[in-house]
Amino acid sequence: MKLIRLLSAAALLVAIICPAFAEDAIFPPGVRVGMTPLVGLVPGKTFVGFESEDHSVKVLVAELPVAAYGEVMNAFKATPPGTPGIKPESIETAAGTAYYTVENAMNGATSVRRYSMILPGGTFSGYIAVQIPENASKIYTDEAVRKMFASAITRKEVPVEEQLARMPFNVTNLGDFKNVRTLAAGAAVILADNDETAGFEPAPFMVIGLISTAPAQPEDRDRFAQETAIAIPGVRGARITMSEPLRIDGMPGYETRINATSGKDNTPVTVVQWLRFGTPTVMRIIGSAPRDQWEKAFPRFRTVRDGIAQR
Repeated sequence: MKLIRLLSAAALLVAIICPAFAEDAIFPPGVRVGMTPLVGLVPGKTFVGFESEDHSVKVLVAELPVAAYGEVMNAFKATPPGTPGIKPESIETAAGTAYYTVENAMNGATSVRRYSMILPGGTFSGYIAVQIPENASKIYTDEAVRKMFASAITRKEVPVEEQLARMPFNVTNLGDFKNVRTLAAGAAVILADNDETAGFEPAPFMVIGLISTAPAQPEDRDRFAQETAIAIPGVRGARITMSEPLRIDGMPGYETRINATSGKDNTPVTVVQWLRFGTPTVMRIIGSAPRDQWEKAFPRFRTVRDGIAQR
């Protein structure tokens, strides 16, 4: 039941929906989940999805880890008929069988109808959340939302240009990496030789993003760099081998390297983290490679780093 509650709780993250149907499925920029939005919905201005012109009806579109779909499916099958509480309903889509929940809730002082759907995406789980205020429920009915859900579809890849266009920085050289994948819409991206199925860790990869907080004083940068390097997600047993200041594209920066293990097979890796200061946010560039591939990977990492500029 944990995932059933997750579907309901995730709908609280953003308000969302759409009226009558457009002709073709539309993929919001940067995600692999699309649908035929109800007539009257336009691309969201502050989130990934669709909304009505007055912003009262919204549809959030996102990607969840691949395991999320299986957990919801198992919870659905394990829930006996007549069980109290919110129970997912199944629906067939072009992507496969999806599951969704419906509940009444409050958004501040406004009564709303919330819908949350999860669908299979192969290497990910697609997620769609809809929120409709009570005064729009006669137009955006349960049946209308169900039809919109039924139109959901997934795609295998998002064009590289589409992904990078949403980032708050320009990446002008991909360093011959074969795969580009958005980690957080409009915030972080991974460049990798492997894909999600094989796992990124057994081959060189990079993660580029921003850190929203910066050290208050320049003298705090060394500590900040080391703390963030040790805390890189997915690395275990990290040991710092060097950490020193440098200039990156004319801006103050810091280079920190660690040896660690990473991935399900505990691959020994060497990781470099570059931080570029000088704005309210900190540019963070991470390069990871199996230790026996480090010498060839590092020049690629540096090439990518030198081609990055904040917008």
